[in-house]
Amino acid sequence: MIRALGMMSGTSLDGVDAALIETDGVRIGAFGPSAFRAFSDNEAGALHGGLGLWPDAPAVPGLAQLVEAAHADLAAGFPQAELIGFHGQTLAHDPRGRGTHQAGCGAALARATDRPVVWDFRTEDVRQGGEGAPLVPFFHWACADWAVGQGHLPPAPVAFLNLGGVGNISWVDPTAAAPDAPGACLAFDTGPANAPLNDLMRQRCRQSRDEGGALAASGRPDPDVLAAFLDDPWFQRPAPKSLDRDQFAQLAQGVARLSDADAAATLVAALAGAVAAGMRWLPSAPERVLVCGGGRHNAAIMAALAQALPVSVAPVEFVGLDGDMLEAQAFGWLAVRVLRGLPISGPSTTGVPAPVCGGRISHPRHAVARGAENYTNV
Repeated sequence: MIRALGMMSGTSLDGVDAALIETDGVRIGAFGPSAFRAFSDNEAGALHGGLGLWPDAPAVPGLAQLVEAAHADLAAGFPQAELIGFHGQTLAHDPRGRGTHQAGCGAALARATDRPVVWDFRTEDVRQGGEGAPLVPFFHWACADWAVGQGHLPPAPVAFLNLGGVGNISWVDPTAAAPDAPGACLAFDTGPANAPLNDLMRQRCRQSRDEGGALAASGRPDPDVLAAFLDDPWFQRPAPKSLDRDQFAQLAQGVARLSDADAAATLVAALAGAVAAGMRWLPSAPERVLVCGGGRHNAAIMAALAQALPVSVAPVEFVGLDGDMLEAQAFGWLAVRVLRGLPISGPSTTGVPAPVCGGRISHPRHAVARGAENYTNV
């Protein structure tokens, strides 16, 4: 077992999560302490301004340094970590075009923390023809395996629904021998999740989110906006599939004429409708849907999911997991898999033709000046 620190800054752009996990890259030995570092208003504003930028944009080096500094600041509180899994900040994701771009250099973080860093998890999957996302499904299998071992779940398929900026769902069978075994996992992005609602709150209400879902609960969804949204060809496309944060920009345009409350209610209904539309692609009905990510704190979202889905819905805490830190834990677990040469994605999770062990490893003693090492192994 290796003590790995997973670090994640998601598309919600609220800050950095860090969580320690003990693992051999297959099973979970133990969950350790965790912490969160919020982005300041200036940091969040800069990152919002960088959305859609590719590595050759002039602003990217400064944004990468911002991301690295925030992660190094948080990692300092985990001296017991032997390895760091560093996702970086996604600024652009276009797997069928320019690829995928996560700002932040693992070599720089290795120098700052004096520990080996596994990073750039998505590029190799995209290079080999995959979507590069979602990357958490294999870890969700490990979580289900752990929960079965703890007596929190029966040995049957279960779905993990992660609600960050974008939603993704993982159908996993914990009775499979390994996460990359045939029939063990199926995963895909469901559609927009917290990002449109957070953007609405920031633009109209000068708040970072709809706390508890209070605003959405006071409004009524607009049926015409919802119908137009769910008519998008995306929902007819089979899994696996992935999204860029702002791929459904027309949804924000659709709610522009609505009151604050009705706009929030419509965005919540769109989130739930997208998940419900995605259930058709699951191999079988899961025993339940376990919700993780920031969206599960929104009572309006949880109520909408319970109404829209044909199976039981519960936060992942129901089975003893930490829904706020699951993605950070995932990148610690994935870092150990990369270290040991194990696949982190496969045909049923990202659509890549064969299982892929992506990621790069940077060691402090190998660190060199910032430059070409940002996109080559060091």
